[in-house]
Amino acid sequence: MLITFIRTAILYFIVIISIRLMGKRQIGELQPYELVITLMLSDLASLPMQDTRLPLLLGIVPIITLLFVKIIISEIQQHSRLFEKLLDGTPSIIISDGEINLEMMKKQRLTMNDILEELRSAGYLDISDIQYAIIETNGTISIIPKSACDNVKRKDLKIKESESKIPIVLFEDGRLNKKALQGMNKDEKWLDEKLKSLNYPPRDKLFLVMMDSNGKLFIQRKNQKDKEDIIL
Repeated sequence: MLITFIRTAILYFIVIISIRLMGKRQIGELQPYELVITLMLSDLASLPMQDTRLPLLLGIVPIITLLFVKIIISEIQQHSRLFEKLLDGTPSIIISDGEINLEMMKKQRLTMNDILEELRSAGYLDISDIQYAIIETNGTISIIPKSACDNVKRKDLKIKESESKIPIVLFEDGRLNKKALQGMNKDEKWLDEKLKSLNYPPRDKLFLVMMDSNGKLFIQRKNQKDKEDIIL
């Protein structure tokens, strides 16, 4: 038991020191290769702790090796943009001028719920308020609002406005949200007639239809750089 305690303590401090030497990052900010190294460190440290028959060096040597690999990679990245781009990738624009980049959305395997969740986390409910939404190389999404929609406290401007509500997705990529329509006392026929009255094509030509609490529709077509906000 004492041997296990001592081995665990030694490996713990070695792993902590290694992680500190690799640089300070939160888990959500790790690049893919950094996450792989972190997971490998965890596995390598656990082997000698679980089996006292294994030499302690069996865990220590690979950990130190990974530490040097990480340091070498970081040094190369600082001097080679090509290597950095190859290893980390490049940021991807998922929303531009209030318009969703459908091709990039599919490439990054994102759903509308993923995008809307990120917007809500940043304090925005309307896609049309966003100038850019960028997927960074570490997987986080940076939100850049349009200048007129920047997050300024209304109380600072002494503006009185009704409480904003979460926009409702009525239609998304071939899927009709019947439950949302029923909650509005509307049906599929109403939506089709509304789209027709606004000179929009049938739903099979559209990617997204959303409505906010003020009755404003956000509509984006499929495979076209065309979106529009419409007040009913």
